[in-house]
Amino acid sequence: MSETYLTTDQLSERIHYDIRTIRDRLKDSVLLEGVHYFRPFGGRKLLFKWEAIERDMVGFSSRHSPLIPMANGGAAHG
Repeated sequence: MSETYLTTDQLSERIHYDIRTIRDRLKDSVLLEGVHYFRPFGGRKLLFKWEAIERDMVGFSSRHSPLIPMANGGAAHG
C-alpha cells in the first residue's frame, strides 16, 4: 500500500492552515504521532500521512456537524 508523506509546509498548502497552527495547535491534539505523522529515523523532522489526515478530517467533520435542512434546499450547520 502506498502512502503520501508530506512535510509541514506541504500539509499547510493542502489544508490551508498556517504552518505555525499545524505545529502548535494541531500536532498532538488533533494530529497524533504514529497515526497522522511520524519522525523518520527518530529525528526532529515530521512527515505527515496524508491519507490518515484526510480520512479523519472528513470523518470528524461529517460526524460532528449536524445539518438542519432548509426550505430552499440548503442546509444550516447546527
